[in-house]
Amino acid sequence: MFEEVLPRMQRWLLAAVLIPLGVHAQRPDSVRTLTLRPLDVLSLHRTGIRPSADTLGTLILAGKRTEVITPGALDADLALNHGRQVFAKVPGITVWENDGSGVQLGIAARGLSPNRSWEFNLRQDGHDISADAFGYPEAYYTPPMEAVERIEVVRGAASLAFGPQFGGLVNFVLKRGAPDRPLAGELRQTLGSYGLTDTYAALGGTQGRWQHYTFLHHRQAEGWRAHSRYRTTTAHTSVRFSVSPRLRIGLAYTRADVVQQQSGGLTDAQLRTDPRWSDRARNWLLLPWNVAALTAEWRPDARTVMEVKLFGTLAERNSVGFTRGINSPDTVDRATGTYAPRQVDRDRYANAGLEVRLRRGFTFLRHQAQLSAGLRLHSAENQRRQLGTGTTGTDADLTVSGDFGRALTLTTGNAAAHAEALLPVSERVAVVPGVRVEHIASRVDGRISATGAVDSGNRSRQVLLLGIGMQVRASATTQAYANVSQAYRPVLYGDLTPAATTDVIDPDLKDTRGINADLGFRGTFREVVSFDVGAFLLHINDRVGTVVRDGVNVRTNLGASRSQGVEAFAEVDLVGLCRGSGRTARTSLSVALAYGYVDARYVRWDDPSVDADPARDVRGNRVEYAPRHTFRPGITLRHRAFTLAAKGSVVDAVYTDATNTEAPNASATAGRIPSYTVVDASASWSATPRIMVSAGVNNLLDAVYATRRSGGYPGPGLLPGMGRCYFITLAARL
Repeated sequence: MFEEVLPRMQRWLLAAVLIPLGVHAQRPDSVRTLTLRPLDVLSLHRTGIRPSADTLGTLILAGKRTEVITPGALDADLALNHGRQVFAKVPGITVWENDGSGVQLGIAARGLSPNRSWEFNLRQDGHDISADAFGYPEAYYTPPMEAVERIEVVRGAASLAFGPQFGGLVNFVLKRGAPDRPLAGELRQTLGSYGLTDTYAALGGTQGRWQHYTFLHHRQAEGWRAHSRYRTTTAHTSVRFSVSPRLRIGLAYTRADVVQQQSGGLTDAQLRTDPRWSDRARNWLLLPWNVAALTAEWRPDARTVMEVKLFGTLAERNSVGFTRGINSPDTVDRATGTYAPRQVDRDRYANAGLEVRLRRGFTFLRHQAQLSAGLRLHSAENQRRQLGTGTTGTDADLTVSGDFGRALTLTTGNAAAHAEALLPVSERVAVVPGVRVEHIASRVDGRISATGAVDSGNRSRQVLLLGIGMQVRASATTQAYANVSQAYRPVLYGDLTPAATTDVIDPDLKDTRGINADLGFRGTFREVVSFDVGAFLLHINDRVGTVVRDGVNVRTNLGASRSQGVEAFAEVDLVGLCRGSGRTARTSLSVALAYGYVDARYVRWDDPSVDADPARDVRGNRVEYAPRHTFRPGITLRHRAFTLAAKGSVVDAVYTDATNTEAPNASATAGRIPSYTVVDASASWSATPRIMVSAGVNNLLDAVYATRRSGGYPGPGLLPGMGRCYFITLAARL
């Protein structure tokens, strides 16, 4: 049914995109401007979240589910980039919390995998920061939240403007220099449990035509678990120059260095007995990351804005350790008195891209409409060296004896074009059709073993994505929105690389395709209530996996899944609701509720072995790591300069494999993960308008819980979340 409807839907949506391009312009004096303005919400210093405006820069976001998060306005522990706190008011977000360093953000939504946020198109200031958005979209770098001005979240409908992935867009917009002073500074110092020290220092300002901002961030700790110490340093500088009132150019560079010890996994019994235990003392991860961007913003007239971004990444992902299952202890050889040699894996990423985006106002049915269009060129190369024989030591030493067991060169080329239009059809209603065309070329060369060569050939394909949205203004402060958009996920490097010389890659392997749909209602009431309640449907076709055919492992397209559910958020100031209008708001008591329900199940499974063994049929099973219920309540009391807040995170149980295994296996890589509840509490006091002190307790009730099982990196087994820990922060603005 899905396959039959899809081509017909493409024709309808394509017509909806092309027909408006032939509309004749009206006389300017006959144009009626339809203002679908961003909905007023509780002021940002009280909520930290709001929907996006209908247009943002060169983008059209009307008709889409959007959230704009302001980390500085949240009662959150920004020092550790806690995902469950930063994204607490974004309903339906699932978070992997095994990384206590805050380096790798693992988030997802709508039944997708949170693995290093690879289901989101992750960006910084509008440009890529992942290793390779197409072949290896894993995010090993996350900017420190102290440096982030806002986080822009767009659900699946972002596929038209940004391409992959199914999750949508997460864009970290960094702070810029003060617009009204030549020089302004910010200093934040955090101390916490287990040797945590976090320092953030920044200087920036505006002088004449120049605007600049530079920050230095350093975080280190011994870690909550044994063998989990880390240190991370991030430096960033940006400068923007106004060539004229209509043209501004900018240059930005970010350097991040991470050295992190990996504790490895646990068995379920070990988690219950001592979740801080680790018998992996020799596992390390090293991440040097460089990101640079050259930008230009041009506004030739009042109706037009154009942005050009030239960006690139030079980075590495290096690991050394003992990577066998948790039921294989890393022990000293009694005969030699030394450990066995460790395995060394090294990736080097080099990618560059160019994006040109334009938004232009025009006349449609005597209303002011908008057209957004863009072009993208991108190239990426990954030099992958794996299975190297490392040292017998315990430090972060990447020395290799002899050649690497696997040596691959993985390349991706991409060219894309897209267009969306915001077309008001009445005073209250607007439609938003869109189209995107992608060309993708992938190649894998090299060897997977000492004797096994691999050559994938050039895999070139074209992808057409269509979508249409609608926005209806119900009142001055409420609106309904709906959207249906096609999405896709390219075949990844791992899908093109056989795990062994006997494995086979299906020559007809296709990109994963599907549809995202949203229907919701959002708005405010008396400036003390804000809400956004919506339903969604995500259908994913041509999922990639491995099946056995004639005794051979074949990597191919083997099934489909469907996720459907509800994402609801509401926040109310109880004091303001009782107080009424016209009264000075010195005190507020805000209650926020974010709830996500998702029913994510496999609906098709093309595995020939199902005929011989019906138990392998996963149709009707729940998708891995897709909790049905995610509930995050919070309450915040503010009185003048004092704030007291408490937040909860209640997450339902998940399965970790497609067969929905209940009992854990011996290596703890499969099995159900129970539900859990975590409570965080914090308080802050603004001693002066420029000095603030805050403190808090994360995991106040010291819950023992886990969010994922790992089959390999960062150590096979069950990976626990952090226990109770404390922090105190002194922040000053100069």
